[in-house]
Amino acid sequence: MKQVLLLFILFSSFCSLGYSQTISGKVIDANTDESLIGATISEKGTSSGTVTDFEGDFSLAIQKTPAILTISYVGYEAKSITINESSNADLGTISLSSSAFGLEEVVITGVMDIVQDRRTPVAVSTITSADIQAKAVGNVELPEIAKATPSIYVANQAGGYGDSEVWTRGFDQTNTAFLLNGQPINGMEDGKMYWSNWSGLTDVASAIQIQRGLGASKLAISSVGGTWNFIMKATDIAKGGNVSTTIGNDNYNKVGASYSTGLIDDKWGLTVLFSNWSGDGWGYGAKGQGQTYFISGGYKPAKNHAINLLITGAPQWHDQKFTNTINSYYNAEGELDPRYNSNWGIYDGKYFTERRNYYHKPIANLNWDWDINARSSFSTVLYGSLGRGGGTGGLGGSKIRTESGLINFDATAVDTSTNYIRRSSVNNHNWFGAVLKYENQLTNTLHLSVGSDLRRYYGDHFRQVNELFGRSGFTQRGIPAFPNGYTIREEFKATPWASISNYAPEGKRIAYNNAETIRYAGMFGQLEFAKNNFSAYLQGAISSQDHVRHELFYETKGNQDSEKVVNDGYNAKLGMSYSISDNHLFFANTGIYSRQPFHDVVFVGNSNQVNENTNNEEIFGVELGYKFTSSDFYANVNVYRTAWNNRVDFNSLEVKPDGTVRLTNNNVYTAIGMDPYELLFQDQLHTGVELDLGYHVSDQFRLKGFASLGNWEVIGDRDVELYDGDGARQKVDDYTVSGDDVKVGGAPQTSFGVGAHWKITNKLAAEANYLYFANLYARNGGIELPAYGIMDLNMSYTIPLSNGHVFRIIGNVYNLLDELYISNARSSIPASNSESENWKGINKENDVMFGKTRTANITLKYSF
Repeated sequence: MKQVLLLFILFSSFCSLGYSQTISGKVIDANTDESLIGATISEKGTSSGTVTDFEGDFSLAIQKTPAILTISYVGYEAKSITINESSNADLGTISLSSSAFGLEEVVITGVMDIVQDRRTPVAVSTITSADIQAKAVGNVELPEIAKATPSIYVANQAGGYGDSEVWTRGFDQTNTAFLLNGQPINGMEDGKMYWSNWSGLTDVASAIQIQRGLGASKLAISSVGGTWNFIMKATDIAKGGNVSTTIGNDNYNKVGASYSTGLIDDKWGLTVLFSNWSGDGWGYGAKGQGQTYFISGGYKPAKNHAINLLITGAPQWHDQKFTNTINSYYNAEGELDPRYNSNWGIYDGKYFTERRNYYHKPIANLNWDWDINARSSFSTVLYGSLGRGGGTGGLGGSKIRTESGLINFDATAVDTSTNYIRRSSVNNHNWFGAVLKYENQLTNTLHLSVGSDLRRYYGDHFRQVNELFGRSGFTQRGIPAFPNGYTIREEFKATPWASISNYAPEGKRIAYNNAETIRYAGMFGQLEFAKNNFSAYLQGAISSQDHVRHELFYETKGNQDSEKVVNDGYNAKLGMSYSISDNHLFFANTGIYSRQPFHDVVFVGNSNQVNENTNNEEIFGVELGYKFTSSDFYANVNVYRTAWNNRVDFNSLEVKPDGTVRLTNNNVYTAIGMDPYELLFQDQLHTGVELDLGYHVSDQFRLKGFASLGNWEVIGDRDVELYDGDGARQKVDDYTVSGDDVKVGGAPQTSFGVGAHWKITNKLAAEANYLYFANLYARNGGIELPAYGIMDLNMSYTIPLSNGHVFRIIGNVYNLLDELYISNARSSIPASNSESENWKGINKENDVMFGKTRTANITLKYSF
């Protein structure tokens, strides 16, 4: 860490050199008037050049006149401008037009629902590629790029690479829709988003658009809190590439390279990318390693047809760190160490962990856009994903720990009183789908969109032996499907590449073995009216989803398939906007969702019995908004109300080293198995107001800020079902927990942030952001956690080279002030009367996760 900070300081000192502005201007998209960030401006015949900043602005000192400046940007037609002695030093606004494979094709907007103008009546924030490349690099996870957005909270968990969680308007990521170029990517079984599977998006994302609330997506998706659309580039129009390397705290290293052939014969092109990373992790025992690969091939057989095939994946493994009691974080010297992790130790003289996540989820997209005529078009995307991998943990008995709380694997291995092994919980899946959309400009004011969303998912879940610790084997008994039992002597590797084929077949699986088939079919339509200063839309979608569960252990042969459970759902939205002038716009939208329950709550525990308590969840939302824009100032205000009835919350419980868990009613329960969980049946009401604004002080200095005030509450009592078991999980208890004065936990209900961007020279830029979070409650809403604030610093230095090549140095320091804070808590034990038993007013017996202390990274990137 000290070495990284020293490099950052040296980098800041080195970058203080620069020269004054001579020629300046602003580069924008000719169709949308949006700023183009990172466009290249070069002086022909020299090595002089620069790139546009976050507002599309640039300044460049030319060596002589006359001079020819070339302005270029990926996916756009380059433009040349001749500069004479009499030319104005300020070139003003320079518009670039999309090329044959322009931006519209590059991001494959045919099946996407991207907000592209101020008339769309939704609350939206767009994060550009430049921001992603500058701030979401290295040892920081992709969703953290959005933490300076209203009503967005990112709990980095400090648990391991890819273990972050995101909340949007107080709704967790199972109730926020995530799309990849318009394709749904939330888990089909549970709606979850595992960021470790998508770490490669930092390398290939062109932009992230966050639509809070109902959003603009026409699909029947779980956008209760909002919709995140990851816009991933397709085939680049320009020939070229880049190489980069990143170093960070705790031995983080990453190298990457990409190359594009450019458009060949005006017909086709190919873009490839590869990166590799590794690191020890911020928390102790949180090592990780992974790769990213990306291949995109584009083909334009005719003027009105565009085809793109994209294949990408991010195989990885990372060791995990879970919540612990605050008391557990104190070391032998009595100092609180937030990096403490109880999941690892030493085995046979080497580092070894009980908890390792490993996964490989390659995904393929085939996109076809067809412009039928001047008024109509047809777009389709066919996609498939084959996920392989899982997570390790202990099984078969207790383990011995050292005095410091780590696992003594050597002592456990020779302990004859236990059959402890390290197992893998495998979650393989095959997922295929298609999204088709037809659009027609019916009249000059009416636009129609209709389409369908089809998906088929097969998931396979079982456990297998990963490490026997020298034992002769592991015997599986008590399974109706295999009444005689069997002994497994083979170990299966916990690595993402081996998981493709090296997993246990039938007859070598342990603890549980089940699968499911989920089929989904939806239809959607939207009618949009736009005339003069007024626009409105009416949108609707219907869907049907069926589930069949396959219990391969605890049902006898011939009885392993459940009945088919069919759930229908729908949504309907209405929105309108009105512009009083070019500066003022008002909008309103409302909508209703009837959402099918997730597969994980449709059946009772590890059985094919249908849970009769689960019904469709009903969501009703309404939102009002105001937008103001001028040449140097913008402000957005949103007021929202979302009522959520019949919610079923799947609450996974973490088993502590002593074998206990803390339940929602705060009782301590001794677990039978390692994976108990609760189902919480409750109603919620989320209301709030959001503000974000920015002020362009000068060409060199910009200010921005945001504020979010929410009131998210549980309405009425909560009915809870507890499931547990050593293998087959069954309902073992149910209870009612009062919902009086219970807040929705997990995310801060009050947050604000301020930021400043300083263009020190035309090569050197710095940005600082301070974020403050308050009214943050434990996950079960019982206690309020301490408020906290963090500051992040970003600096970049750009060196234009000859022939349009660019060298960039990017540095980041996260949590610059080294704030110590709790990012989330899983229990709500009231504060003790003895202050020595509390930490900042929080009882030290509470299970919490501390956020990361100061971290940093530096990236060197050469683009050609």
